[in-house]
Amino acid sequence: MSIWLAYALLTMVLWGLTGLTQKLATNYISVELSLVFFSAAFIPIAVVILLFQPLDWKITALAWLLAILGGVLNGLGVLTSLAAFHHGGKASVVTPLIALYPVVTVGLAVPLLHEKLSWREGAGIVLALLATVALSYEKKAPDGAKAAN
Repeated sequence: MSIWLAYALLTMVLWGLTGLTQKLATNYISVELSLVFFSAAFIPIAVVILLFQPLDWKITALAWLLAILGGVLNGLGVLTSLAAFHHGGKASVVTPLIALYPVVTVGLAVPLLHEKLSWREGAGIVLALLATVALSYEKKAPDGAKAAN
């Protein structure tokens, strides 16, 4: 197995566990407090990076702006995903749905970055969308019964 595949598989496992822990956290604490703890967890990781990885801080203002904007958008995305969990979203539905964010990236990359899609990539996007629809479908609860969160 190549190293990139090992990293990709580890990412899949870690993000899968993230969705589960986020759902569990929002069962007990507010969305906002959950986001604060989620964000605070990045601090020790950043410290380790700063200690062990030399970084080139000579970057352009545009690069700073884009990096900060990416962080803000990521934070808002986490906040809204936590809200989805907190307001009754099932982990088995919310997690696959929010995991479709690459479809938005691809949709923007084609016109804005002039990237090309092959038929195989297009088929992958369609299959991902169909899989998410299949995962998010649930029967209506009978009258008087509430679906489990």
